[in-house]
Amino acid sequence: MSLDTIRDSLPDYARDLKLNLGSVLTPAGAPGLSGKQIWAVAVAAAIASRNVDFAHKLEALAAAHLDDAHLTAARAAAAIMGMNNIYYRFLHLVEDAEYAQMPARLRMNVIANPGVEKLDFELMSLAVSAVNGCGMCIVAHEKQLRKHDVSREAIQSAVRIAATVHAVAGVLEHSAVTPQVAAAAAA
Repeated sequence: MSLDTIRDSLPDYARDLKLNLGSVLTPAGAPGLSGKQIWAVAVAAAIASRNVDFAHKLEALAAAHLDDAHLTAARAAAAIMGMNNIYYRFLHLVEDAEYAQMPARLRMNVIANPGVEKLDFELMSLAVSAVNGCGMCIVAHEKQLRKHDVSREAIQSAVRIAATVHAVAGVLEHSAVTPQVAAAAAA
């Protein structure tokens, strides 16, 4: 399995995604991010995108670039932000300040001790929050990164990776299901 194999499996209508996936997972295409950050963000975004086959393939590719701690942190970011994004999106959308005053009563220990550099975990959390569409979490993670002098270019790179990975996951899922649906309809 290679990145080119994944890119080649995308249909012609997703040509831009083929090009973008080949770009955003490189240091030149993700300015401001290290190789580890690029691949950890990609894995977290792939898991958040809920295409199991694609996420496993991307994890396998990422294993050549990441140590076990970064792979585990990417999985943890997808897990914890999957929960937090729902909760905090509710707080944001309900427009009732009383809820914000109530304790969340949700364990979030991994955020304090992610097993990798805190800023790397913040980048992963931002990417997952972008995939899951939680504005409150996006704002919080972006502010935390900027507070620690992470450049806007690096932050944009993380979100571009998340956007591309999420779009590729959706197209691959559709491509895998479409022939099955057509066969079932014909039967």
